[in-house]
Amino acid sequence: MDKKNKNDHPLVSIVTPCYNSAFTIKETIDSVISQTYENWEHIIVDDCSIDNSTDIIADELAHEPRIKLIKMKSNSGAAAARNMAIEKSQGKYIAFLDSDDLWHPEKLYKQVKFMEENDLSFSFTNYRIIKETGERTNKVVIGPKSLDYYYLLKNTIIGTLTVMLNREKIGPIKMVGNLNCTEDFALWLVLLKKGHHAHRLNEELAYYRKSKQSDSGNKFKSAKKTWNTYRRTQKISVIKTMWYFSHYSLNAYRKHAKL
Repeated sequence: MDKKNKNDHPLVSIVTPCYNSAFTIKETIDSVISQTYENWEHIIVDDCSIDNSTDIIADELAHEPRIKLIKMKSNSGAAAARNMAIEKSQGKYIAFLDSDDLWHPEKLYKQVKFMEENDLSFSFTNYRIIKETGERTNKVVIGPKSLDYYYLLKNTIIGTLTVMLNREKIGPIKMVGNLNCTEDFALWLVLLKKGHHAHRLNEELAYYRKSKQSDSGNKFKSAKKTWNTYRRTQKISVIKTMWYFSHYSLNAYRKHAKL
């Protein structure tokens, strides 16, 4: 894919749910605007924030027409916000970036190139964990070269902020939002169960902000949602769920230990 020939660049729709993200949303948007890849639309769905998140977003989109702001009529959760963005999106590729996370400037260019050259439907990259303040940690999460449904059941290694999906190959994309589960993890499982494989671009291209207020920062809440993902979305038996959950717990500890 030639950087200079913009006609070779398919549209990427970037999905960002936002709720009370005034302290981080501008930095997130700036990391999109800083992309060397230019053919993108950034769809931000505000889930009835009660801070000034929408004012900050409005200031950004006043200067950048590729940013689009959608306001939910009622607070409905991240899955509903993401689904609204996906529904309104027009890109060949869908990428996910939460309102407190960041991307490397070459993230979109390198990942689209990787998917186009290898004819992929689902890819992800390595990512670094950063502190709530934005300070980088020494923890980089690196998955396997490729993974299937059964691997992911044991290890929730895919960072949502690193995922890119080819909707022309995958078809309709929708997150489950009413089962108190880990919505993104559940979607990846659905796609892999259909026979798609997730392929890793072996570069550190994203920065995940670890917050105590997030679901992933609350270990008990995160574990409960993962359990519900096995039982409610995948309909896995209690015995098998216990086996997969034990692997998930060990891998989650390894991923977040000594931060």
